[in-house]
This record gives sequence, structure tokens and C-alpha cells, in this order.
Amino acid sequence: MNALPAHLPRLTIERAVAAALEEDLGLAGDLTSQATLSPEAWAKASLSAREPGVIAGLDLAAAAFRLVGDGVRFTPKVADGERIAAGGIVAEVEGPARLVMSAERVALNFLNHLSGIATLTRIYADAVEGTGARICDTRKTTPGLRAFEKYAVRCGGGANHRYALNDAILIKDNHIAVAGSVTAAYAAAEAFAGHLVAIEIEVTTLAELEEALAAGARIVLLDNMDNDTLRQAVAINAGRARLEASGGVKLDRVRSIGETGVDYISTSQITMGAKPLDLGLDVVIGAAR
Repeated sequence: MNALPAHLPRLTIERAVAAALEEDLGLAGDLTSQATLSPEAWAKASLSAREPGVIAGLDLAAAAFRLVGDGVRFTPKVADGERIAAGGIVAEVEGPARLVMSAERVALNFLNHLSGIATLTRIYADAVEGTGARICDTRKTTPGLRAFEKYAVRCGGGANHRYALNDAILIKDNHIAVAGSVTAAYAAAEAFAGHLVAIEIEVTTLAELEEALAAGARIVLLDNMDNDTLRQAVAINAGRARLEASGGVKLDRVRSIGETGVDYISTSQITMGAKPLDLGLDVVIGAAR
């Protein structure tokens, strides 16, 4: 079983949610709720799944109801990373009706989007189960939402690649082209990097793989290789480096990639190709305060 995903920093959550609420409420607030609901009106609501999936983003949803004003209670009935069936209750919400309605869309936007990523990641992770390979994300994320989308990947059983340009060195084909060779690029990276900075190098041919291994590479990205070439790469490597397959990874091929013997499979599909999970908030009619 995969470890539970680490919680996101509260400050990171609240900054993003506050910005989203400000975007939605503007200077005048929720005009519809002000026009139709008295200040004393009370609402109890159930947040449920319209389809099966994996939940992610509960802390962001809770923050939306907390930051919109005093008095709203958000009570999760599942945890991030849990599978839920269609019709299952994700959370219960209760409080001043105007506030519940004003925070609803922001809460659902985060929760639907992140749960969609977690759900698709879980499908990919299940597809390679037993092969020894792990599903990883990439830096192809929605600007401003990377921390949350990568958190959702962990909720779905995937692993995170580097977060940004500043937390690891990934030497790609364009770096190699400018540096002059795989050997030159890797040597320059080793001379530059601190002892805690990981270095990965991308190769597109078996000859480049052999050159990277000779240069001392310990993490190698095998870019856009077919399965036969990946198997040859695993044999050439003979356990010397960790190998990551990437490029054009789709669900219909992911298990066969895992069966080649690579350690990691990275794909942007789990973040950029995930559709939102259909979740909705329904007021309990006639509920008493």
C-alpha cells in the first residue's frame, strides 16, 4: 500500500483559496445569495460523488468554507486518497446559507479538479501494479496550481518528479546540444551541483545511454523509446542507474512499459489529461438548524 500523502502547508492552501474567493466574490460579494436569502437563513448540505473516483483536495474545500466567513462547519466523511463510489458522501456542510452558497463553487472547483487528477493517477498506478515501475508526474501542470496537482498525484498513488527548475538538475536534449555532448553536459552538471542536488540526464538512443553511464550517470531518462529499445536499455544498464521512461505514455501502453523493467514512468497525462471528478453539493431540504 502507498504511504498517505503529506498534508500541504496551511499557508499555501489559504493563499490560493483566498485568491480564488476574491476572484469569485469581487467587491460586491455574492449578489444572488444576498438577493434571495435572508441573513438568518441556515443551510445543511451534502457533498457527494456523482461518479466513482479518488478524492483529493479536502483541505482546500474546507478552507473555502472557513475563509468565506464565520460559522460554516465542513465535516469530511472520507480522507484524501480514498476511493469513493457513485453516490458516496464526501463531506457535510452546515452554516449560514449565504456563506455556504458563496463558497460552494470555489470549494468544488478545487475538489473536482484535484480528485480528477487523483482518479486518473490511480488508474495508471493500478495498471502497472506488480511490474515494479512507479508512475510519476511532470512539470506540465496548471500555472499556480502545481503544488496542489502534484499533491493530487500522490493521493492517487503516484510519485512526484521534480517540482520546479530549482530543486533538481534534469539535463535534456537541448542542454546536450548546446553543451556539445552527453559527457560534457553531465560533467558540467556534476561540477556545478551541490551534494544534495540530484542529477538526471535524458537520452534518446542506446548509444547516448552508454555514454551517460560511462560518464557516471545514476538517473537516466529514456525519452520516446519503443518497448524493445527500453528492454535493451534495461539490459545495458544492468542495475547501474535508475531508469525513467517518458514521452508519449498513454494508458493503453503503460503496463507494457512497466514490464520492460524500468524503475519509473513519467507522464503528463495524469495532470494535463485528467477530467474533473463529478462532485456536487446538495442542500438538505427542510433540515432544521
